[in-house]
Amino acid sequence: MDICEALVNKKEAIAQDLNELEKFIFPKYQKSEAIIKSQKADQCKNSKKLTADMKNQKEALLKEIDAIIQGKQIEIDVMDSKHQIALDKQEDAINHTITEIKQVIQDLKSLLGTSDDSIVLNYKSRIEKFRKVPSKFRVTLPKFLPYQTNRDQLLQQFGSLTALSIETEEQGDSVLFLADSVSPPGRPMLDFPRLITDIPTIGNGSITHVSCLTDEEIWIIGNDEILNLYNLQGEVLRSVQTKSGNRPEGIAVTRSGDLLYADYDDRSINLVNGTQVEPLITLQGWKPRGLCSTSSGDLLVIMDSEDVKQTKVVRYTDSKEKQTIYLDDKGMPLYTPGDIKNLSENRNLDICKFYPFGITTDSQANILIADFDDNCIHTIDQNGKLLHYIYRCGLQDPWGQCVDSIDNLLVTEWVTGKMKKIKYYK
Repeated sequence: MDICEALVNKKEAIAQDLNELEKFIFPKYQKSEAIIKSQKADQCKNSKKLTADMKNQKEALLKEIDAIIQGKQIEIDVMDSKHQIALDKQEDAINHTITEIKQVIQDLKSLLGTSDDSIVLNYKSRIEKFRKVPSKFRVTLPKFLPYQTNRDQLLQQFGSLTALSIETEEQGDSVLFLADSVSPPGRPMLDFPRLITDIPTIGNGSITHVSCLTDEEIWIIGNDEILNLYNLQGEVLRSVQTKSGNRPEGIAVTRSGDLLYADYDDRSINLVNGTQVEPLITLQGWKPRGLCSTSSGDLLVIMDSEDVKQTKVVRYTDSKEKQTIYLDDKGMPLYTPGDIKNLSENRNLDICKFYPFGITTDSQANILIADFDDNCIHTIDQNGKLLHYIYRCGLQDPWGQCVDSIDNLLVTEWVTGKMKKIKYYK
């Protein structure tokens, strides 16, 4: 091939490359550039929409709070009016009586100074009706009792963000990449969890269930018929006996701070109101075991059949049965019939079930499981991956568990009757 032919061939190759670049490749890059500009505009628009939506939600919540406050203010005004009317009525009666007494005093003084003996002889005492001192009101002024703010519950009521997904299309094939879920970033765990305090309880051990009312107040039940509310100093703030006298099988604290307990032998779920117990749900042919109050306000109840051959989980809304579950997503029974059963709602709204002994979840959607035999707590993520063990805290036969608002673990011990508060996040 001579130099001229080589030049011709090269020019043809150059022309082909130029043609491909101008007619095919470059237009695709221009289109991609335009798409990216459009996506940037969409991203900016969507970000503003997300911000506006959250602002609207904030205003909606504030509006609800304002409505609640206005309602409470109306209650205050009504109570003030009733109180003022009662005080005014009593004050008017007393002032009227005072006027009468003054007149009687004046009349008696006149009698003492009169020379008319007949008037004196006809005198009849009129002070009997004044001897009874006016009754006074015993007033108990109303107080405002605020619930402790629970950040997790507020977050669930406020709403959540769905995960960002980004697709990369390559030669007609689509590969999907998921960005990190918009949930609280994973908190690092302590290499060696630290015991914060040992909290003694009354009785001789046998503590089975625990549920946090606040960060400072915890409901505990054991192997008797008493439900006890403790503070972190081990002081009993309230004690309530079950209505039937039976040992409660499980407990749960609702979003509003009420305590529920399951009475297995009585086939009932009961509400503790102050020191009084009110039946909430009565079962027919089934006996309740574990309870879970969900973030939506529903109640989940594990229950066994009378012959202890079947187990199911029932969801209640306002004490009305809404859903019944016998099998898991693989078609297997949720539980083996009989004996101990527990369940808990995770932050991602999964329902976690476990046998045996205690189970709870924390703000990171991690699941904590009490290992009674090995005296430790297993920590797994929402997908079932083992993350950590909580041990070296002197645990003895751990059973009931709950976490407070900052993810400190409160765990009860069957043998010692103690409750331990443990820090396991950094």
